[in-house]
Amino acid sequence: MAAPVGANANANVDQKVLQYENFINEVLKTDLQKVLDQRDSVYEKISQYLQLKNTIQSLQESSSQRLKTDVDLGCNFYVQAEVEDASRIFVAVGYGFFVEMTHDEALRFIEKKTSQLTAFTEQLTKDASKIKANIRMVLEGLRELQGLTDLPESRRREVF
Repeated sequence: MAAPVGANANANVDQKVLQYENFINEVLKTDLQKVLDQRDSVYEKISQYLQLKNTIQSLQESSSQRLKTDVDLGCNFYVQAEVEDASRIFVAVGYGFFVEMTHDEALRFIEKKTSQLTAFTEQLTKDASKIKANIRMVLEGLRELQGLTDLPESRRREVF
């Protein structure tokens, strides 16, 4: 005996709902998490460059070229070090390369690098917003497929 037409249509709707839910959970939410993690990583780099900028400025304000500092040997083991001439420093420029620079050169480089990284974080924020919009659009499609009414504004919540 054949299944009624209404039951077959409900099965198709249920299958589509499952496909959309899988798409949201396996694709869109993982993409959103990757973008947010990447943005957090870039914010961390910006923080490190700004910390270096503050250190250079404090070196410039002090008249002495000698510097006493703690150096991390790894695994949070520190040793005291003394730098005889701190007029030139090595700055990480990317891809594991370091360049020896004067304080002024380093400050100019940091300024350019942080503005570049800030622009990149703005792009990542826009990408995250687009992914959130796509998630909301798919959720609205699911709501229509299931014949549900809109949730009141007070019951809605952010995706992430």
